[in-house]
Amino acid sequence: MGDIHGCLEQLKGLLERVRPSPEDRVVFLGDYIDRGPDPRGVVEFLLEFGRKFPRSVFLKGNHEAMLLDFLADREQFPFLLNGGEATLESYREAGKVRIPKEHLDFFESLPCSFETDAFIFVHAGLRPGLSLHAQREQDMLWIRDEFLASDYDWGKIVVFGHTPLREALLSRNKIGLDTAAVYGRHLSCCDVERRQLWRYP
Repeated sequence: MGDIHGCLEQLKGLLERVRPSPEDRVVFLGDYIDRGPDPRGVVEFLLEFGRKFPRSVFLKGNHEAMLLDFLADREQFPFLLNGGEATLESYREAGKVRIPKEHLDFFESLPCSFETDAFIFVHAGLRPGLSLHAQREQDMLWIRDEFLASDYDWGKIVVFGHTPLREALLSRNKIGLDTAAVYGRHLSCCDVERRQLWRYP
């Protein structure tokens, strides 16, 4: 599942089309929050989805990393400059930002990658020439051009989001699923084994 960015209605609409079963593993590629209309609603939905579909995997995106830096008082401006105000507003109650502990625990628990026999799932991509275990978190959350332009073979197909694309990318060594839902395009999902795509709207 590509980048959601607070687009709860698109997320619900897409999952209505996909209709996963409890035996399926749905991998969410990060960037659940910021920019869109309902970041808090997306997180609440995903928490409930994870309870109903326990094989689900939720990866960290650069926007979740920026939120954690903001909350820890490490860096303020990157989060605010990249749509973070929408997230803060969605958690505002009686004039104060209140993020439930379950949501904080969710943000803090997110891994940067997930690997199967045939696929590597990561938010942004991988640095060419390095194995998955040698990658830096910064690259897995932020890399773009070096990864997109590379034909390096990591031994598995890399499934990623992060970089908005006009259409989902299905290439020999990459599957890209950020199709710019928050910018008025589509939210996309792919059965990576069959290379079947869904999108909404």
